[in-house]
Amino acid sequence: MVTENGEELVRITAGPVTLAGDLAIPQAARGLVLFAHGSGSSRHSPRNRFVAERLREAGLATLLLDLLTEEEEAADRYTAHLRFDIHLLADRLVGVTDWLAQRPQTANLALGYFGASTGAAAALAAAARRADRVHAIVSRGGRPDLAGEVLSVVPTPTLLIVGGADEPVVRLNQKALVQLGAAVKQLVIVPGASHLFEEPGKLEEVARLAVDWFTRYLGVEAHSGRH
Repeated sequence: MVTENGEELVRITAGPVTLAGDLAIPQAARGLVLFAHGSGSSRHSPRNRFVAERLREAGLATLLLDLLTEEEEAADRYTAHLRFDIHLLADRLVGVTDWLAQRPQTANLALGYFGASTGAAAALAAAARRADRVHAIVSRGGRPDLAGEVLSVVPTPTLLIVGGADEPVVRLNQKALVQLGAAVKQLVIVPGASHLFEEPGKLEEVARLAVDWFTRYLGVEAHSGRH
């Protein structure tokens, strides 16, 4: 079933579980951005949906994905043990990446990851395992440091976006940027923005930065001259 905004609810088998996602593919899409949601969030996150809408306006397909099942989400609200299990989340991202590569609609679309909070660490860990398929990563208020030693072997062009008022996360991203193995990497600190970029105009800035990064590295030139 396709919704009014062009999204199709998809069910994706990733290992022992089935995950829910909202897939939207504009006409003549040049690439696809897979959203990895973070701590206590879901594919219904209004912030990620805002960014996804801007990406679709720029001609990119989007897949907003729940990395946990409904039962796991319910348990995690009390224990918070799964949202920090980066290995588990990365395993599931890899499974969805493989699913996209096998689906005729999406197999030929250049793939990028958009990670928020702990989802950013999962995106980096998954990209290290599927470096041939993942061409760009953007992290919003992410915790790339939680990817640990895998940071040094991530080859994918990576943009880290952090709010200037989110000082502890700024420091963690600065350290992660140094450790990141990608030849193309950048940290952008959005002045006056908090962790959720709720201040006027700040989420719009995140969306603009993400559109610029993905359109640059998911375009034709990204495949012919990938770093």
